[in-house]
Amino acid sequence: MADLNLREIHDFMVSIAKSAADRITSAKPTTSSSGSKKNSVDLVTETDQAVEKLISTSLRDKYPDFSFMGEETYKPGDTLTAAPTFVCDPIDGTTNFVHRYPYVSISLGLAVDRKPVVGVVYNPFTQTLYSAIKGQGAYLNETTKLPLTPPTPLETLNSCLVAVEWGSDRSGNDFTVKSETFKNLAATKENGGGMVHGLRSFGSAALNLCGVASGGLDVYWEAGCWAWDVCAGWVILQEAGGIMVDANPGNWEPRVDERRYMAVRGGEGQKEIVEEFWGLVHGNFEVGI
Repeated sequence: MADLNLREIHDFMVSIAKSAADRITSAKPTTSSSGSKKNSVDLVTETDQAVEKLISTSLRDKYPDFSFMGEETYKPGDTLTAAPTFVCDPIDGTTNFVHRYPYVSISLGLAVDRKPVVGVVYNPFTQTLYSAIKGQGAYLNETTKLPLTPPTPLETLNSCLVAVEWGSDRSGNDFTVKSETFKNLAATKENGGGMVHGLRSFGSAALNLCGVASGGLDVYWEAGCWAWDVCAGWVILQEAGGIMVDANPGNWEPRVDERRYMAVRGGEGQKEIVEEFWGLVHGNFEVGI
């Protein structure tokens, strides 16, 4: 990685994300039947596919020796390798996009040795940019350092705002793990719960991670998403002082492609919050195992 100019790569990734924005904001989204989507809530649009093609073509022209992994061109069996790899979700929050709810982002990361090193998350509707380079900090709109305010200590879950997502799998073990854990998080302390301040389901993993990096969200817990959902947000989170652990209890060092994630914002008490949260997880996710 020493011979890679990460600043140059970051700046090009930002320019590509912004150049793709008009394609998203001007679109009239209609869902497509192409691909291998699993059910009626697992959506893809022609705009997803067009934006990924625009981004991948630009990146390959500029960096022909780099690999590329994208949501719309992924095939079962594709794996993240040690080679420098751009990891892209052209529209993270497709369901929001279809419903014209503007919590949508272009998520574009660079992984080297399977670890995120550059992240760009851009909301084309609000023109909000989150970005980071490993070892160089995380920023909002390239000027404001994250987190937005000095981090306060993390005390207990009953003082936390937690982001969660239902995902597109609506049956089976993993749906039960989510549903029962949500109940545990919301339940009162007297009933053995976390009594969190609130559960939020916004519909974009990348923006959720940026919300934790910014300090507005305390925790984000999710399983079932993919490397392209989290690669960019991962480095932004870490550069802002946050940590990423496994959504399943016990694993403090998940892989970017492991499909189970829990993000905790910066501040004293991260370890204690993780352990308290893990104590409320109902069972274990099977995805990623």
